[in-house]
Formats: sequence, C-alpha cells, structure tokens
Amino acid sequence: MKIFKFGGASVKDATGVKNVVNVLQQVGHTNTLVVVSAMGKTTNAMEDIVNAYFKDKAALSAAIQEVIDFHGEILDNLFDNKQHEVYGKVKVLFDEVQGFLAWNKSPKRSFVYDQVVGYGELLSTTILSAYLNQVNIQSNWLDVREFIKTSDNYRDAIVDWDKTQEKITAGIDKSKLNITQGFLGSDDNNFTTTLGREGSDYSAAILAYCLNATEVTIWKDVPGVLNADPRYFEETQLLNKISYREAIELAFYGASVIHPKTLQPLQRKEIPLRVKSFLNPLDAGTTVGKGEGIEPKVPCFIIKRDLVLMKLSSLDFSFIVEDSISELFKLLHDHKMKVDLIQNSAISFSVCVDNKFDQLPDLLNKLKGKFKVNHQEGVSLYTIRHFNAKAIDSIQNGKEILLEQRAKETVQLVVK
Repeated sequence: MKIFKFGGASVKDATGVKNVVNVLQQVGHTNTLVVVSAMGKTTNAMEDIVNAYFKDKAALSAAIQEVIDFHGEILDNLFDNKQHEVYGKVKVLFDEVQGFLAWNKSPKRSFVYDQVVGYGELLSTTILSAYLNQVNIQSNWLDVREFIKTSDNYRDAIVDWDKTQEKITAGIDKSKLNITQGFLGSDDNNFTTTLGREGSDYSAAILAYCLNATEVTIWKDVPGVLNADPRYFEETQLLNKISYREAIELAFYGASVIHPKTLQPLQRKEIPLRVKSFLNPLDAGTTVGKGEGIEPKVPCFIIKRDLVLMKLSSLDFSFIVEDSISELFKLLHDHKMKVDLIQNSAISFSVCVDNKFDQLPDLLNKLKGKFKVNHQEGVSLYTIRHFNAKAIDSIQNGKEILLEQRAKETVQLVVK
C-alpha cells in the first residue's frame, strides 16, 4: 500500500483540488491512502476563531463566517449543483464547530484549540473525497480520529502506538482509495487531539508504519528536497537521495521540508519517503531511505532568522560548570526558549535561542541577578552541512560573524 500526503498549498483552492485529482490519475491510486491537510491558510483562520472565542467574542461570528465563505467558494467552483450532498456535509461540520463553542465549559485553551482547529482537515478531506467521487474515482472517506489514538496532551499529543496499530489493522481496507486527515488523533475520551503544527507529515508516517506501506510520498510545490531554501538562497540544487540519518540531521538543524518526527517510524521499518512536486508529478523528486549521506554531496544551507544570542559570564570569574549550566538550562526551559546553539568556555557561556513565546525580558532579569549578560536580538543562525571554504565564504561575505562553531560535517555561524 502507498501513502500520499498533500499539504495545504496543494488544496488551497478549487484548482488545487482538481490538480490533486490530476496527480492521482497520472501516478496511479490503486491501494493508496491519501492524507490531506487543511486547505490553504485554513489552520490560521481556525486559530483566529479560537483567539476570538477567548479574547473578543464580538469578532467570533465574523471569524467563523470567513472560513465558511472560503470553503463555500471552493465548493461552488467544484460542484455545479448546490443540492450536492457535500454541501450538507460541510454545513454539518460548521454546525459542530459552532455547537462546541456554544456549549463548551472548559477554560483550557489547548483543549479548545484542538476541538476547533482540527475541523480544517475534516473540511478539506470531505470536499476532496466528494469531488473524487464526482469525477468517477471512487474514494472512501475515513475519520483518522478513529484510528490514531493519543494521550490528552492537547496541541502536542503523544501517539499510543499499541492502540493505534490495533485500530488501523482492524479498520482500514487497504484495497480501497482511502482519504483521511493529517494532524489529528483522539484521546481515550474521543476528544480530538493534534500532533503539533506540520503534523500531517507525521500522520502519514504513523499510518505507513501501521499499514506496512511500501512507500510514503509527500507532495509539495517544490521539486523535492533542495540543498537550500529558495526563498533565501538564489542558487539551489535538488538532492536526489538522502539517507534517513542525513535527513534527521537536516531536520534537527531546522530544514523545513521534512517534519522531524516523520522520519523515525519510517526508518524503523525502512519505508522509503519520497518528496515530489504536485506540479510535475512524474519527475523523480527526492528519495529518503536506507543508505549513506546525500547524493549529490553538496553543501546544504539552513537558516533560522530573528533569534537571540546571549553571552553570559560569571560575576566573580568563577568557572561555569555543572551547577551553573544546569541552572541556566532550567531557566531556559521555564521560559520556553528553544536552544539552537551553545558554546562555553571556563568562565563564559553563549547560547542562541528562539524567543518564540516573548519571554525574553523576564529571562534576562533573572539571568542578570547571577551572571554578567550581553545579548543581541534579531540575529540569524546559518547551518552548513558538508561545508567547504566556498560555502562558508558565501555566508561570511559582508556579514558580521558573532559566533562560529565547527564540527566534522557541520559549521554554524551566528551573524548580525
């Protein structure tokens, strides 16, 4: 069985939905399970609904109507008859969203988030499945929440692999073209859970693992995995093959094409992962699988922007050793700082962090009570895998290097 995953960009409008059908027609869809994300920027729009629910009830109705109108336009461009049953199915889904928000008593934002935001995927798959059936490609719509069972750690749920395996083995007919949702699961009380942003890739890997799939293909608007993000680098090169280990390294350093959690279940069963273009579906793309390194072996560039570099030193020139480092990491953890790079000497400690949750001022106040602190905001972290002199020069050219760290295969540069 094959697993295909289509992201939000591939189904952002009616043209995108039609192109998904075109992809399936070109590459084949026998014994295939298709995992689909929410359409376009729907997840962001659903988050706006959650924000309005907690912060501005007067804006709630308009936020919901915006999502209704967006999907309504796609429906009208796909189906000639407004009496088509899919209109009723979509209305039921929106009624469920509004009903939940009306009767919900929980003050827990993460719980409410999962119950609301997950409808983006339910909507997209309902529409895609109906359109496939209309063009005489018979598809079977599945509610993935019945199969992927998780903890109740809302917004970042942990998969219960034993229960998930049991549900999938008993409930999914591998002989059909199945359409289901990415990103979602459910807990023991059957409340919706989510697997974290960009979790649809992970969903595909979970299903592939439990179904012993022959391969997973992630369909994107790029030709495959590139050696650099074309938004930031003018010259990029397609990587034809990547080993699981290399892909995990790239993901760890921040490469955005493959979700970090996706690779682990695939590696355990040596299921190949292909990254291909939904614009040119017959092109080879990139294959991630068993093997060594990358082909071709060229420098790979990863950039993280708008980070914070902090340089700490002891107030009394004492060594920064286990106790002080442990205290530092506890403070970073308590303030939800994602650590991207560390470097230390006997009396100093440098750390580059992502201030994602805007807790930097409080952290700095606590640090200044125990350390001498210099910090610089708005820095960029460049990581180069398989670096050479030319690759380093291309980053250093005209930039102020604040910190550099080298290993055998990787160099990292913090630049102003």
